[in-house]
Amino acid sequence: MQQIIFLLLIVGVAYLGYTRYARVYQNIQLGKAYSPTGSVAERIKNVVLIALGQKKMFKNFIPAIFHFFIYAAFLLTQIELIEIILDGITGNHRLFANSLGGLYTLIINLIEILSFLALIATFVFLYRRNLLKVPRLVKSELNGWPKLDANYILLGELLLVGAIFTMNGADAILQELQPSHYPDTGPLAFSSWLGPLLFGGFSEQSLVILERVGWWSHILVVFGFILYLPVSKHLHIFLAFPNVYFTGIKPRGEMTNMPEIMQEVKSMFGLVDGAEADVNAELPQFGAKDIHDLSWKNILDAYSCTECGRCTAACPANITGKKLSPRKIMMDVRDRAETIGKGLETQKITIDQYDDGKSLFDLISPEELHACTTCNACVEECPILINPLDIILQMRRYEILTNAAGPADWTPRFTSLENSGSVWQVPVARDAWRD
Repeated sequence: MQQIIFLLLIVGVAYLGYTRYARVYQNIQLGKAYSPTGSVAERIKNVVLIALGQKKMFKNFIPAIFHFFIYAAFLLTQIELIEIILDGITGNHRLFANSLGGLYTLIINLIEILSFLALIATFVFLYRRNLLKVPRLVKSELNGWPKLDANYILLGELLLVGAIFTMNGADAILQELQPSHYPDTGPLAFSSWLGPLLFGGFSEQSLVILERVGWWSHILVVFGFILYLPVSKHLHIFLAFPNVYFTGIKPRGEMTNMPEIMQEVKSMFGLVDGAEADVNAELPQFGAKDIHDLSWKNILDAYSCTECGRCTAACPANITGKKLSPRKIMMDVRDRAETIGKGLETQKITIDQYDDGKSLFDLISPEELHACTTCNACVEECPILINPLDIILQMRRYEILTNAAGPADWTPRFTSLENSGSVWQVPVARDAWRD
């Protein structure tokens, strides 16, 4: 009966998981085409060092080391998860124990040690968020669901670690009582003494029930995570790797060129043949007004964001009290992508037909966009190479070049630049000194 229930559960989770992750993929694909710069080898190196090796996390050492405990426990626990899934399908118990022998004991011990360290880290993160109230973790953009989301995952981590130790603790006693069904795992770092300490006086039937409760709790929490991640900031667990891989290799301060502007400049200087210049051509749209004007990599950035706030904590504009928060920019892009994605799914239309009368400018105000000094501090700080600045620049380009809007005190500079090639309002051309 357990096998049948388990198989039905796996099929259900696989179906629901596919639909949820497919929706995220479709939302990311709402963006324009994008091709990363740099060689494949360079980008794979970044994945190994930054996504897998957590290189940039360790700029903030204390939170980084606690994050590493949870991260390492997550990676190694997948071995035990594979065994649990195979046990559930085949009806066996600890399928790898006899075949791996001493290596199995080593793996389970490492899982237990890392799980204990992850337990400590979870309490530390709950304390930092809810009691210590680290400034970057209590900004206004985190009010409501983002704060709950962070705590839900941490509480889920507590359930997962509790399930592991309940399962292993009861199992450690049952190995002596029923050796034919419960293979010898060897001495375990915590469960070999924690199990007898907590469950030593329990009956054999109670221990069997406890072991099953731990086993089922473990797999149910994991399945819950799988279904929950598509609506959570913790989707970065999966997306950090492709996001780092698809980040182009180029100088940090290099901005994306606009071919239309380059063509116009060439035309002004007589560098374009008459055949190339079309004076009757419709003016193009510059920059980005909504999700479909951004690249799919910009949207992938938004879905990969874990809302850690390192970008906002490093932003000079935010530090000086201005409204700009790079983290909020990424959250707004993700929220807008979700809104449009749901609209397309509900109305059964394409992105070209969609119009709800809103855009990114309804979420991100001009005040936020104008506060950015393009210093790249947010880009430098992000542990997984997210680029909020690129989105800010694209929206500013739309506002100024397409809408002919922008701060009033910027207009004289643009006029002077157009007339004399200098932002300073001088009565002669910038290169007049040559004459």
